[in-house]
Amino acid sequence: MSETQTLYKLIILYMLNRVSFPLSNAQLSEFILDREYTDYFTLQQALFELTDSSLIRQEKRHNTTLCHITEEGRTTLTYFENKISSAIREDIDTFLSEHKYKLRNEHSTPADYYQTPAGEYAARCRVLERDSTLVDLTLTVPTEEQAKAICGHWRDKSKEIYATLIQSLL
Repeated sequence: MSETQTLYKLIILYMLNRVSFPLSNAQLSEFILDREYTDYFTLQQALFELTDSSLIRQEKRHNTTLCHITEEGRTTLTYFENKISSAIREDIDTFLSEHKYKLRNEHSTPADYYQTPAGEYAARCRVLERDSTLVDLTLTVPTEEQAKAICGHWRDKSKEIYATLIQSLL
């Protein structure tokens, strides 16, 4: 394995270790590709190899792949973290600091849908805060397009809906 391929893997592990929530493949890509550390295919290969060696765990949520660092990944990072230059570590820390709210918000308002046994579609929308679920709402609709639309709008509307629910129920 080349040193550069090892560096890409360490960057991914470092990023996942610096946050208290999983990062999506798109979020990792945003950082790594925007800074031109590598290309998309090399990044995907690094993610595959990290998953294959159990250093990260990937979780599929509808059209999003979330990446979680494993304990093995944390241990590996402690041995090799010094192979990431201080400039790259600082770049990662700055990115995470500047985008932390956006990154966390994307994770804290998951929405997914599935087809029910009756042939309808259920859109499950949640608001998560740390290890707690603040809202867990499932809406059943007749079409897949409606379920997709609900999931697509959830992130932008979840705060307003949560506030309305609390106000109405208290």
